[in-house]
Formats: sequence, C-alpha cells, structure tokens
Amino acid sequence: MTITTRFAPSPTGYLHVGGARTALFSWLYARKHGGKFILRIEDTDLERSTQESVNAILEGMTWLGLDYDSGPFYQTHHFDRYKEIIQQLLAQGDAYYCYCSKDELEQLRTEQMANKEKPRYNGKCRDSAEPQQEREPVIRFKNPDIGVVTIPDLVKGDIVVANKELDDLIIARADGTPTYNLTVVVDDMDMKVTHVIRGDDHINNTPRQMNILKALGAELPKYAHLPMILGPDGARLSKRHGAVSVMQFRDEGYLPEALLNYLVRLGWSHGDQEIFTIDEMVEYFELYDVNVSASTFNMEKLLWLNHQYIMNSDPAHVARHLSWHIGQLGIDPAEGPELIDVVKAQRERSKTLVEMAAASVYFYKEFDTYDEKAVKKNFTPGSDHVLARLHDELVTVTDWNGEIVHQIVVNLAETMGLNLGKVAQPLRVAVCGSGVSPAIDVTLSLLGQEKTLARIEKAINYIRTLN
Repeated sequence: MTITTRFAPSPTGYLHVGGARTALFSWLYARKHGGKFILRIEDTDLERSTQESVNAILEGMTWLGLDYDSGPFYQTHHFDRYKEIIQQLLAQGDAYYCYCSKDELEQLRTEQMANKEKPRYNGKCRDSAEPQQEREPVIRFKNPDIGVVTIPDLVKGDIVVANKELDDLIIARADGTPTYNLTVVVDDMDMKVTHVIRGDDHINNTPRQMNILKALGAELPKYAHLPMILGPDGARLSKRHGAVSVMQFRDEGYLPEALLNYLVRLGWSHGDQEIFTIDEMVEYFELYDVNVSASTFNMEKLLWLNHQYIMNSDPAHVARHLSWHIGQLGIDPAEGPELIDVVKAQRERSKTLVEMAAASVYFYKEFDTYDEKAVKKNFTPGSDHVLARLHDELVTVTDWNGEIVHQIVVNLAETMGLNLGKVAQPLRVAVCGSGVSPAIDVTLSLLGQEKTLARIEKAINYIRTLN
C-alpha cells in the first residue's frame, strides 16, 4: 500500500499558518513513508472561491517548499463524477430527495432550540416525499439511525459518536451542486487517500464522511485531527492576532525553513530538540507524537528561530531570499557587492531579512543625509583632518582588501596618537551614513575603493560646513 496524504484548502482567502501546518504535517508523513502527497483545491463554493486565492495558496506552497506529487486538482472539474456518485446513492436507497422549504427548516430549528434539543433535520422526507413542482429538492444522505461511528484517531485516540446524533446531511443543493461532505469523500476515495490529516475543527464532519464511504463500499482512510493554534490571548488564531498569512511572513523577512521549523513544533516534539533541518523533520516525524492540546503562537520564539536560521544557513541560500527584499527597496543587487558576502557580514546582527536589507542599502545606493546622532558624536572638530589623512593613505592602495584597509586604520590611529574608535567611527559614518555597520575592514572591503574614497571626500566637505 502506498501511503497517500493530501492538503485540500478552500480558495476563499490566503494560505494561513493553520493551513500551512496541516500541509506540512501531511507532507512530512508522506515523505517519511515514501508516499504520495496531493494538492487539491476545494473550490465548490462558487460564490467565495477566487482565482486570487488559488494563486495565493500556490505561491505559499512554493515559497514553503512543500512540493506535491499530484495536483493541483480542482473540485469544480469533477462535477460529473460527483453527480454519478449521488445517483448511485439514490439508487442504493442511501440518499433521498428533500422538499422541505427554508421556512419549514427554520421553524423546526426554532422549536428544537426552544425545547433545548440539538438542532437537526427530523427526517420528514426520509422515507416518502411527495414531489412538489414549485420547489426544487435538495438531496440528503440517509445516515444510519442506529449504532455508533468510531474514529480511531491517530492523534486523539478513539472518538465514538452515536449515529442518532448525526442528521441526514445535504449532499446536493437545490441547484444540483454537490456539498463539501460529498465532494471530499468522493475525492479521497478516488485518489486513494490513506491518511487524512487535518485540523480538529473537522471532527464533526468525519463520522458523516465515514458513513458515506461505508455506503459506497470504500476503504476508510486513517484520520488524524490536529489541535488548533491559539493566539497569545488564548483565542483561536485569527487576523486580529497579526501575521497569519504565510506570505506575510515572507514579506516580513522570515526564511521559509524557519517558519516550517516553528510550525512543526506547534503541536509536535522530538525530545527537547528545537531546531530541525527539513531532513530531520522527515526522519523524526510521527503522528503519535503530535500533542492533543492546542498550541499558542509566539512571535518572539519565531523571531529567535529565524535569527538562528539566518546565522547558520548556507549564505548562498539566505542570499537568494535576501535578493527579493533588496529588490523591494528599488535596488538592483547586481549594482554592488555579492549578496553572499553581505549575508556573511550582516547575519549576526539581523533577525529578519527585512532588517538585513534595510541595513545594507548603503552598499548599493548613495545616501543624501547622515544620522544626526552619529554626526553629533563622530563628526567633531578635527575629524575632517583624520578623514583627510585616511583618504591620502587609502588612495594609494593597489590591492583593495579588508586586511590591508584594517592595518591602515590601525597604523593611522597609532601615528596620530588616537584611540582606534576616533579613526574608525568617523570613517564608518562617512561611508555608511550612520554609526552602525559590520567591522570597518569588512564594510570597506564590500564597498570597494572607489565608493569609499568618494564618500570620504563627501564627508570631509560636510564636516567643514559644520565647523
């Protein structure tokens, strides 16, 4: 048997972190067992589904690196198949036409609520329903009314639901379009899905879907319902908690591996290990290690994890992602030092790629102003003389590299009887515009000789207008 999992989002919005975690767990389980991972777009809600949302889901999956073996499949392309199954259920006597009006159903619901009963369809049309020409019927599944459904959940353990608690759900609307609980069953059956891994908000759907599968004589998949993700206030994670869209994390400068690592730890653990490579996630992941209780999303923990990945990942990989952020600032990264070298220089002080990009602008683009605090502290009377001496030394260098530049700065400080900072800091502000940068030898090496000398000249002129 080939292990087959699927991720089946509805294209009614972006790919959010809860969906991304479901996709990740499904992907990991398939990859661990040499199985197949399917992407299915459940777009039968014609009013709310949009192509923009489909694109957002596909973009999110690509950015996260969750490659799928089949798909994306679209449910709207399979309506003929759903109609075929609905007719089969009708012919078997496992489904029936229901002519009850919305007003009748609402009145029934009101009465049940008043009597403190669970709102459910009362089966009025279950055994005999007179066709009503003025009213198009829906089609309901005839759920068993005795016995129980046992879900052997791989996360939560056995969940037992009495059939009498399940009403006869609608499987086709009055306009003939199939409903979610029918389409998902048909797709899982046809795609030979062996493991359905999804959020525990689907637990109420599972026994209904299992009963439909039994009526169709299909083999039941194994189910694993993941606990929900909570915001810091203990409520279910939502838009009001801030960043919940996967691509928003991209925009805010997170590496995809950092987000995946964080998501895998939301409800799953492997000993005390906090940081995992993708290969380690695949190797260690087991559904029985998933926690039963909900997890709380912690942005500070994610930020810490992202910094670890920025510092320890292959600089070439980080550079590929940094390139997009540099481009967002209107800068062509080809017009300056190699991004790999920038990553090496900036990764210790950058928690996000947004921070790294913003802190690296001066490598690629001229600046018009200096940081006021840095000017007040470092462009003091006489600093123009120091910079002029530095310029005279640096202009003679024929082999521009960090080691030579560093030695020139050190030697000049000794010659002038100054603390090293009295030379390096004015130089830093001159070439960067602020008092913060990587080590001065690294900074000048990345800038190159021509930009360095031009910016020193500019700073000298600026200082002389101050004093």
